Amino acid sequence: MSKLGKEINSTEIARLAGVSRSTVSRVINNYSNVPEHTKQKVLQVIEQYNYFPNLSAQVLAGKKTRTIGLFMIDSGDVSSDWIASLLLTKVIESASRYGYFVLTHIVRDPKRQEEARAVKECFYQRRIDGGIFIGAANEEPIVEELIAEGFMVAIVDHHMSGEQESNRIVFNFDNEAGAGLVIDYLAGLGHTRIGIINGDLNRYSGAARWKGFKAAMERNRLPIVKQWMMAADFNEPSGYLAIKELLKLGGELPTAIFAANDSIAFGAIRALGEAGLRVPDDLSIAGFDDHSLSAGYNPPLTTIHVDFSAMMDELTRHLIDGIENGSQDYTQLAMTNSLIVRESCRAPSSS
Repeated sequence: MSKLGKEINSTEIARLAGVSRSTVSRVINNYSNVPEHTKQKVLQVIEQYNYFPNLSAQVLAGKKTRTIGLFMIDSGDVSSDWIASLLLTKVIESASRYGYFVLTHIVRDPKRQEEARAVKECFYQRRIDGGIFIGAANEEPIVEELIAEGFMVAIVDHHMSGEQESNRIVFNFDNEAGAGLVIDYLAGLGHTRIGIINGDLNRYSGAARWKGFKAAMERNRLPIVKQWMMAADFNEPSGYLAIKELLKLGGELPTAIFAANDSIAFGAIRALGEAGLRVPDDLSIAGFDDHSLSAGYNPPLTTIHVDFSAMMDELTRHLIDGIENGSQDYTQLAMTNSLIVRESCRAPSSS
């Protein structure tokens, strides 16, 4: 049996099995023109010496690595983010079902040359057959360069107008419609003073939810008050700070706030509570994404349900299909959303 660090090659396997090197190659690649007794003799030696073909040689021969890359662009604490953890885990689970491995990497700042180079090396050195990007900006140079070079790339939460390459796979939710469902619901409760805490507007979901908010406000003939349009970054601390800044300004408060995701909503509720304001008695709050904590939060959060598991399963399947069979057409996938009504919203007390 081979020892760690002492590598055995196909020539040695052929000598030990008493066959030619080409026969060993045919057995490894499961060719049908090898007699069964010869095949079993070679396989027995391979198993005895724990022989695995050299990956570099396999790639040079044009074979797949059966590995995809998963790149999470996030400057925060990914391990404490439930949605990020779910997305990562679901890709690994889905890829495993198709016999693929997943190389994962967190990109803290894609503008840093060293980080961008590390990502690109995975593709150019053929360590992976394709990659999934989560958290990329709409015009992310790394992503666009890889697509231009012909690599199979799948992107979550992304939109590039006019870019429809066959090796670009995009998956989004109907963010505009989801935001509209929230505003229509709040307006139906009688709210006329509605604010928003936005997410990252450089990401497709941030910009699309903001657009859906504005369209729904106009549809319901409600005023958009600049002071109530707050900036955040799809995480709880930024939602907390947005409310703190709003309260510092003084003046009239909205009676309801749409948070661009549930994490932002959690931070906003915490900041309001510290200021002595109760949700929903003093101010209603609704989110987006249906975070795992939302149903058990205090109060349980009204939100838009997003099926992240189904999204990542479908995205992974399409990427692997494109790797194995070649993508013939630009692929854009979308899923619908549904409003989940809980206890964080109520009719304004003045109505």
